[in-house]
Amino acid sequence: MNGWIILDKPLGLGSTQAVGAVKRVCREAGLGKVKVGHGGTLDPLASGVLPIALGEATKLCGRMLDASKVYDFAIKFGVQTDGLDAEGEVVATSDVRPTLAEVEAVLPRFTGPIEQVPPAFSAIKIDGQRAYDLARKGEAVEMKARSVTILSLRHAGLDPESTTARAEWTPDQVRGDESGERLDSVTLTAHVSKGTYIRSLARDIAHAVGSVGHVTMLRRTRAGPFGLEQAISLDKLNAFGQGAAQSEVILPLEAGLVDIPALNLSPEAAGAIRQGRVWTGVSADDGLYWGRDSEMRPIALIEALAGTLKVVRGFNL
Repeated sequence: MNGWIILDKPLGLGSTQAVGAVKRVCREAGLGKVKVGHGGTLDPLASGVLPIALGEATKLCGRMLDASKVYDFAIKFGVQTDGLDAEGEVVATSDVRPTLAEVEAVLPRFTGPIEQVPPAFSAIKIDGQRAYDLARKGEAVEMKARSVTILSLRHAGLDPESTTARAEWTPDQVRGDESGERLDSVTLTAHVSKGTYIRSLARDIAHAVGSVGHVTMLRRTRAGPFGLEQAISLDKLNAFGQGAAQSEVILPLEAGLVDIPALNLSPEAAGAIRQGRVWTGVSADDGLYWGRDSEMRPIALIEALAGTLKVVRGFNL
C-alpha cells in the first residue's frame, strides 16, 4: 500500500494520534502492517490539511516538511498569553484595538524574508530539551530569532481562496470589515515557508499595531501540493476501515509529486535507475524530476545534470 491520505484534522487531535488512527484503519481494512508517516506536524489546537504518507510515499515526507504551507488564522487583540494561543496563561493586556486599515497597513512589514522569534512553547530544542518542556517547568526560555519567509499575507476577506476563514468570523470582525470600527479580532491568510510560527506572526502583528494579541483560530488550508479539496474527514477515514472504496480515501504516490516535472524513461534507463545506477545520454534540462516507466509508475526522484540522471530517492513499486 503506497500513497497519501490527506486528513482534514479536527481540533483536539495531535498529528501522532492521526497517524495512529490511519494505522488502525488500515488494519481494519485488511491491509496488514503499513508504514505510515506525516508530512508536517499540526498542533492539536489547529485544524486542517495533514498529509499522511503510506508505504513508499513516506520517502517523500521530508520533502513535504520542507514545503510551504497556507494558513487561515484569527488574532484576538488586547490579550497575550504565554503560549500565544487560547489555552495559555495571560501575560500581557492592552486597551488598544486597531481598525482593519491599521492592520492592513502593517502587513507589508511581515511579507518576504523576516526574522522571527519562535514561541517559548514550541518543539525547538534548547541544550537537548524541548522548549515547551522547559517553559512548563517555569524555566526562563530564551528563543533565538530565525529567518523565515512570508510569501503572502492578507486579510482573509481579500483572498479569493480563503473560504474557511469567513465561516469563522465573529460579528465584531464583520462590522469592522464593513464600517471601519475597531476590531477585537481579525482573520488573516498567510502563505509561509518551512519553520514559520503563526503564533509568533500573530504576536508580532499585534505589537505592530500598538496592542498585544494571541491566536484563537488556526486552520491549515494547504501543505505543499495538497489542499482542503483533497482532504477527508475522520468519519470518511473510519468508513474506509469498514469497507469504503480505497479510491475515495487514498491518493496515489505521485499526487505528492505534482509540483515536479515527470520524465518518461526508456526500459533501459528505468532498469538502471531502479538499480540506483547513473544513466547518461538523456536529453533533459538540468533539475529535479520524478522518473516513470512505460507503465507510468513512479521509479525514483532523479536529478538531471548535463545529460546525466542520478537517483535522489528510489521507490520500490
